[in-house]
Amino acid sequence: MKLRKGLFLIVMIAHMSSWAVQADTTFENQTIKIYINCISASCDMNFIRSEITFVNYVIDRMEADVHILITSQSTGSGGREYTLTFIGENEFESKNDTLVYATQQDETADAIRNKMVKNLKMGLMQYIAQTPVADQISISYVKEREVMVMEDKWNNWVFNIRLSGYANIEKSMKYTNYSGSLSANRVTKNWKIQLSANASYSNQKFTYGSLTSSNPSDSKYMNAFIVKSLSNHWSIGAHGRANSSTYSNIKASYRFMPAIEYNLFPYSESTRRELRFIYYLGLQNVQYDEITIYDKNKENLLQEMFEISSEVKQPWGTIGASLSASHYFHDTKKYHISLFTDITLRLFKGFSLYIYGGYEAIHDQLSLPNRGVTEAEIYLQRRQLETQYSYWGQIGFGYTFGSIYNNIVNPRFGN
Repeated sequence: MKLRKGLFLIVMIAHMSSWAVQADTTFENQTIKIYINCISASCDMNFIRSEITFVNYVIDRMEADVHILITSQSTGSGGREYTLTFIGENEFESKNDTLVYATQQDETADAIRNKMVKNLKMGLMQYIAQTPVADQISISYVKEREVMVMEDKWNNWVFNIRLSGYANIEKSMKYTNYSGSLSANRVTKNWKIQLSANASYSNQKFTYGSLTSSNPSDSKYMNAFIVKSLSNHWSIGAHGRANSSTYSNIKASYRFMPAIEYNLFPYSESTRRELRFIYYLGLQNVQYDEITIYDKNKENLLQEMFEISSEVKQPWGTIGASLSASHYFHDTKKYHISLFTDITLRLFKGFSLYIYGGYEAIHDQLSLPNRGVTEAEIYLQRRQLETQYSYWGQIGFGYTFGSIYNNIVNPRFGN
């Protein structure tokens, strides 16, 4: 008898699930399937699914009627400029569109996600208009208000101040860190100015029996960066820096490097693709805390650097890579080469490949102290160690299969 009741319950649940699937299928056949791909942008997918309920969300772009690529970049005021690219698939093939909007630095996360939902709805209307769901869509219009031109008393300058303190205390160990930073940025169509300063102090103290060890460390720096736009492909600029660091054995360092940049693609396409070539040439004056391995306590250095940076963001994924090389003129054997790559590819339905990696050839450690380093400085990473290379990497893949639909939001017990 119990077995029969159990079988009856299973059959009833299966029938109920079948009815639910049939009901969902009716809606699924009446509207479009969309795939949202957020690249260099923050998307609250639970909120989007809750607010835009007239479409079907799928977990693979191969199943979508509309692929939405969302990218963003920083604006001069500290906000973000978002680019929403709508790519039609299947019956909407070649029916593409792009929407661009900006958010302000002081906007809340809720205001930002509401603005994204608003623009997503507007971009989807041209596709929804060709489905039966269009009969259930209503469009409202907010009366246009008079546009007021406001005078900017700050002249596009944006300032930011930060102060922080951190402590981690145990019976035999005490770690404290204090830091502060100040930045001032001004970005217009023709000029880009970035000024920043930072100071940090930390101390790690150990007490074990009669043994006590204290290991302080501090660093300070000031950066100045200015760029002038010349055309849709060319820019010139200069970078200045003053810094000190106990970790790097630098008492004081001052550097000034003019630069020129060429972007193979127009800067207006930077949210989707870029290939930049930058050349730096500059002079550096360095004073060291301790005598270096080259018996120097101060020196003037002439340096040049060349950098190539590329990034492509497309529906099939993202590929980014950068290569930089620098050397000192007084000794060309003192050079530094860095290579970094970031690849995310959707190779076929449900399958994605991820590759991250970097390599550095390090032959320009001029500031290493002549006395060497103590065991405590090694263990606590308080001093820079001699090396000739550094590399890291990660590779992985993901495969998703099962139901293609992703419409349901259930926030219980968190996400």
